[in-house]
Amino acid sequence: MAANKKTTKKKVIAKKKATTKKKVTIKKKPSLYDSLLELVRVTSTVLPDDVARVLLNARKAETEGSSASYALGIIADNIELAKIKSSPICQDTGTLLFFVNHPVGFKQSEFIETAKKAVVKATQVGYLRQNSVDSLTGANTGMNVGPGHPSFHFHEHKSDKVEIRLVLKGGGSENVSTQYSLPNVELGAGRDLEGVKKVILDGVIKAQGKGCGPGILGVCIGGDRGAGYINSKEQLLRKLDDKNPSADLNKLENEIVEISNKLGIGPMGFGGATTLIGCKIGVLNRLPASFFVSISYMCWASRRQGVVLTKSGDIKNWLY
Repeated sequence: MAANKKTTKKKVIAKKKATTKKKVTIKKKPSLYDSLLELVRVTSTVLPDDVARVLLNARKAETEGSSASYALGIIADNIELAKIKSSPICQDTGTLLFFVNHPVGFKQSEFIETAKKAVVKATQVGYLRQNSVDSLTGANTGMNVGPGHPSFHFHEHKSDKVEIRLVLKGGGSENVSTQYSLPNVELGAGRDLEGVKKVILDGVIKAQGKGCGPGILGVCIGGDRGAGYINSKEQLLRKLDDKNPSADLNKLENEIVEISNKLGIGPMGFGGATTLIGCKIGVLNRLPASFFVSISYMCWASRRQGVVLTKSGDIKNWLY
């Protein structure tokens, strides 16, 4: 009888062990949706190293105890806190501009659908503010999607890589963006690089620190009115420490920053030595009858980031 009890007990124990084995956790493979959600999060909350570095160095150029130094100090604190807490750098997370370089056969419609889903989720969890409203009614669905938002720009290239770059362009900086048509008699600006310089500097002076300066300028010389503005925004994808392949434009970019920082406008218009931290200029062909200079002003929170994706849609590496 005792032997039977022992046998039964062993069977019960064995059965329990069999039913209490550790569950095998199957890790979910990264997807395009996951990658885009992470791209939005990082773009909104982490300032690129090249931008943060220039801003921190700019504080050293300002007089200690000045309003300009104080403003740049707050900006430095903002950058650090946003990164630590994974919170938006600015309450205006702006228009989402996706620039996608892709190979032949890339399904743009599927990408757009997935990106919109990621944007909705990013808004729900707080990576993005509820910034997109109906232009006729003012209604806000709270989802950051609608006609023209996000904005998508696709470029087919010969590489087999999928490169996605994202810019968050705030409304304040967009308000002081502008476009000129040369010649401009009032400014004495002709159809040459000297005339281009005059209108760019006029745009800086008119901004007067609005748009959350110190700012970065993306400029396009030429094109039609629409193409010029798009190209000027594409210039904001460039790193601040890069060099324009055109010697003439590289010289002009440096001159614009140097002259602007002697105007005394300073951060937020408080005065000081830091009005601009960068200027990037591109060129498009134009018609003989037209000569446009399009200027996209970007605030100090130059939120741009990019990724290269694997074929499965996960992030292979970051671009900034």
